[in-house]
Amino acid sequence: MLAAGFAIAFAISTAPAAAQAVAGTLRVSAIPDEAPTELQRKFKPLGEYLSKATGLKVVFTPVTDYAASVEGLVNNKLDMVWFGGFTFVQAHARSGGKVTPLVQRAEDEKFRSVFITASNDIKQLADLKGKTFSFGSESSTSGHLMPRSYLLAAKVNPDTDMKRIAFSGAHDATVAAVAGGKVDAGALNISVWEKLVAERKVDPAAVRVFYTTPTYYDYNWTVRSDMPAELKKKITDAFLALDPATAEGKEILALQRATRFVPTNPANYATIEAAARNAGLLK
Repeated sequence: MLAAGFAIAFAISTAPAAAQAVAGTLRVSAIPDEAPTELQRKFKPLGEYLSKATGLKVVFTPVTDYAASVEGLVNNKLDMVWFGGFTFVQAHARSGGKVTPLVQRAEDEKFRSVFITASNDIKQLADLKGKTFSFGSESSTSGHLMPRSYLLAAKVNPDTDMKRIAFSGAHDATVAAVAGGKVDAGALNISVWEKLVAERKVDPAAVRVFYTTPTYYDYNWTVRSDMPAELKKKITDAFLALDPATAEGKEILALQRATRFVPTNPANYATIEAAARNAGLLK
């Protein structure tokens, strides 16, 4: 292992294939549910913290799409990935159960999605019939899978009842599409929505939430199951030790939009797996 305290290195790439295994390196990525620059900004202090905690050089490699994050971990091009619930389920199935979720934010135990619109004619899910609509990425839990699940439960089939559906690729892009009038409505994760409102990047008087889903488990940090147990413990302990009472903990938790991190396990995502299979999104 490398000595503790190595500075974090950011290797910018279009795919995790560029993340070659190097002794003493922890190769990390995240689903691209926000702009790459935002993901890197959020991860930098966390990467430096994990470097000190593990004694490894931490290399963050952005990926172009959700599928690349799954394939990167499954094919040993990445060591740890920030997954949504659905991408974890995909990676778990794709690897034959050989990936392990370590921790999630306390907020991810009761996550929600929001449906937004700038139209006065849309007040409930049923009003989306005949309208144009944007999900996020096709592999997004909070931007596609769970919104689709609740639409189907409300007797609204996006594929047949809506005029047109689109996939923006990211939560902030969905907000931009609704605000710009490209679609009548959209769905995204509540955490990104609240961040954009707080940063005044969206006017909630112009673009409003008209439906909030029930809660479900979502994001987590996942590693390959063959990672040494000692390293898994160091990473887990580092996340669990983050404390908002310290300057470092406060900064990292704020950037991760978390009050704290808690342990998680595959069983927490059984509902998401069932929803994916019911929607025909997981074979």
